[in-house]
Amino acid sequence: MQNDWILDVLSDLRAFADANGMAHLSEQLDTTRLVAACELASANGGAPATVRADDAQGGAHFGRAGARFSA
Repeated sequence: MQNDWILDVLSDLRAFADANGMAHLSEQLDTTRLVAACELASANGGAPATVRADDAQGGAHFGRAGARFSA
C-alpha cells in the first residue's frame, strides 16, 4: 500500500498524545487511524493488513466534533 505512511503518522501522533496526558486526543486518534485504514482499504479494494483488533480499544464515536466530551 503506497499511502500506508499515514497510518504510521497517526500512530506517532497517538504516542505523543499518550506521552503527554492527552487521553481524549489519543482515543480520537485511534478512531481516526481506523477510519484512515478503512479508507485506504476501500481505495485499494481490500482489507488493510496493518489494522489489528486492539487498535479499536478506544471505540468509535461518529458525530459532532467534541460532543462525546462535552460537560
